[in-house]
Amino acid sequence: MALRAAVLHHIRVPVQTLRLRINPCAPSGSIRLMSSHDDHLTKEEVVDRVVSVIKSFPKVDPSRVTPEVHFQKDLGLDSLDNVEIVMALEEEFKLEIPDKEADKIDSCNLAIEYIHNHPLAS
Repeated sequence: MALRAAVLHHIRVPVQTLRLRINPCAPSGSIRLMSSHDDHLTKEEVVDRVVSVIKSFPKVDPSRVTPEVHFQKDLGLDSLDNVEIVMALEEEFKLEIPDKEADKIDSCNLAIEYIHNHPLAS
């Protein structure tokens, strides 16, 4: 989506560097990063947070937002608004949604399904 790329091109986001501490007791000073996906978000958590993000969008009447709402058909939003909502969802869940996938997210339900199935959503 060219519009999304243009918007992202003009937005500057501060980048934080990650400082790793090397364990001197580890063999050959190797770094071991561990991850556990046991704390993956439940569907209910995703639904609540997605609905909350959409309700907080300035052009949206919060009383019309449900987990089944379509951004353009039900809320009257345009494609730029759609891009902004997807960007807000990326920020809320600390993930990056590829452009091809972002173009498909045009409803609350699709956003919920995508985020709930994303392994890095937090």
